[in-house]
Amino acid sequence: MTSSYDSRPRWRLARLTSLVRERRALLRDYLAAISGSAGRLVFSLAYFIFLANTLPLADFGIFAAASAAGVMLSRILSFGFISTLYRVATVRPSLIGTFTAGFLLLSALSLPVLAAAAGLVYLLFFEGSLLISVFALIIVAEALFWRPVELVIIVNNGLGFFGRGSLLTILGTAARALAAILFMLQADPSLATWSGYYLSANLAVAVFAFAMFYPRQRLRLRGRLYWRRLPDALYVAGAEVLFYLQMEFDKFIVLAIGGANLAGIYAVIMRLVDLTAIPIRTFTMMLVQKMMRAPALLSNLRLKAGIEIGVFVISTAALMFLALVLHFFPNALGRNIAQAAGLVSFALAIPGLRNLVEYHAELLFARGQTALRALNLALLGAGKAILLALLLLHNEEPAELLWMLNGAFALLYLGSAALTYSALRLPAKRI
Repeated sequence: MTSSYDSRPRWRLARLTSLVRERRALLRDYLAAISGSAGRLVFSLAYFIFLANTLPLADFGIFAAASAAGVMLSRILSFGFISTLYRVATVRPSLIGTFTAGFLLLSALSLPVLAAAAGLVYLLFFEGSLLISVFALIIVAEALFWRPVELVIIVNNGLGFFGRGSLLTILGTAARALAAILFMLQADPSLATWSGYYLSANLAVAVFAFAMFYPRQRLRLRGRLYWRRLPDALYVAGAEVLFYLQMEFDKFIVLAIGGANLAGIYAVIMRLVDLTAIPIRTFTMMLVQKMMRAPALLSNLRLKAGIEIGVFVISTAALMFLALVLHFFPNALGRNIAQAAGLVSFALAIPGLRNLVEYHAELLFARGQTALRALNLALLGAGKAILLALLLLHNEEPAELLWMLNGAFALLYLGSAALTYSALRLPAKRI
């Protein structure tokens, strides 16, 4: 009895020590990852300011739409096999070389599909406003150069090397900011010239990323392993395309219905909204990794509600801060951006709602519910396109449009939350 009684304090102390070590390691990883987000936030803001104040506002809107198209189409590369590499890096790192060979093989096979999809997007949305050669350079920069950089980042994050991922994130945005500064110094800056600078910046980062930060493992082709995982990868690729379609398709619609000038104003506002998502994504990325290992992590209602409230409050506060700065100092971010500065306060609820929809998509990915994730994103994308088109047809003033968009994003959030949390009641799919 005495021996058993005496062992209790030791057991509790050991458990407390283990918990402290675990929390300390988690905090260290989060700080390493968030440092990349902080650096990215600074350089993203610098890149945005330099570029938006060098290009005419209409050209900035066209570039923002073309870049969004490139991000969306880049998800076709390798038919979504990057997601499989992320899972492998997180759970079976010894197979990275084998699955990297599969990524290269499937990337080559996906190129004709990527090119055909890019051609279709150009004919539908950009034929009358952008040279096809300029559009092609932007797509190559996003899909063939920047997307592989994202692969290096997520593989390092999967391995737990958050510092490397953070450094690469910072270098990527810093390279684009430097390219924007050099472009600003041109005697006659144009969108065609900028596309060359943009391509060069992404290429330089891609070469550096693979040379310095990709794990050195022997490449071995094992087709049987790839084909077994290809259906899930295709689900993820489809879901990613749909995700970015519902996130970025608004730029296409504004350009097509509202014209280049309104597209420029809208792109400025949404770029400021995007900046609020950068620190949120760091938290989401780490939560996803934990849920891959423990799918029942969010079974507690209080925890789920707390996370949602936190995401919304932090996102809204970030945009509110920007709105206050631009209210008192409208030229703080440059003269071109000043044209949209007074409109930021009309979009206060959009960042929180938009970031929560993105968070929902990541929850479904973490639990392996890729088909439900694709369905959710398809419904959201279609709903967003319909709501935005209706608002554009009935609201000619940018302020009215942004004010009504808060309600549209609220409807999208409610639909996403209903489907996502219904899916969380189902058993997780281990892959």
